[in-house]
Amino acid sequence: MSVRCLRVVLPVLLVSSVLSGCATTSSMGDAPLNQVNWPLCSAIGGLAGGGLGAIESSAWAAGGAVAGAVIGGLMCYAQDGDADGDGVFDRRDRCPNTPANTWVHHDGCPLRTYPASDIAPTPAPVVADEVIVLSDLGNVLFAFDSAELTAPAETLLVEIGKRLVTSSAVGINVTGHTDSVGADAYNQGLSERRAKSVADFLLRQGIAASKLSTEGFGESRPMVDNATDAGRAQNRRVELHVDR
Repeated sequence: MSVRCLRVVLPVLLVSSVLSGCATTSSMGDAPLNQVNWPLCSAIGGLAGGGLGAIESSAWAAGGAVAGAVIGGLMCYAQDGDADGDGVFDRRDRCPNTPANTWVHHDGCPLRTYPASDIAPTPAPVVADEVIVLSDLGNVLFAFDSAELTAPAETLLVEIGKRLVTSSAVGINVTGHTDSVGADAYNQGLSERRAKSVADFLLRQGIAASKLSTEGFGESRPMVDNATDAGRAQNRRVELHVDR
């Protein structure tokens, strides 16, 4: 390269070097478009080019200023901005004017969104608690004035036990009840013994002892009036409160 060409190229290279830093830091990305800064870059480029050209000679100062202004304006105009604020520079943004707060791909186009399912999840089935009532209104449960189960009562409890063993029961509270005939204290004790007799029978059917509990209420909780034989038979009962 001749000395004359070197003198022409050298200021241009120096101006380009100076403006590379100027153009990349002139906006900080917060301007609507970096391109609006190009007049400022041209002015800075002209000053830089003129100053560098003056190092060679005063004649070179004018040429360096022109070259610096042109190069500065072009470089700054070509710099990326981020007009829609999506984090992707405009030169690489294939989807300009993306709405604010939209997640985008590397090319500036919005990520695909999927609508929420309008199919409600199927709720878990609700298993209700159960109360099984066994009374003397049908087959007599116990021998007279006793906690000994009758044969029909045992047959009935065998079938109930099979169902409870395979069910989701977490607790079975066996409660005993009597009619109003006799003293309150005696009836209380009899109801407790009868409840325990039923629980012991269910235990032998395979129901875990940890699930079984017993209570006696004597004649304190009649289902119906004790004035008739049928009413008293209905009140002489055992209830199985099954918790699930």
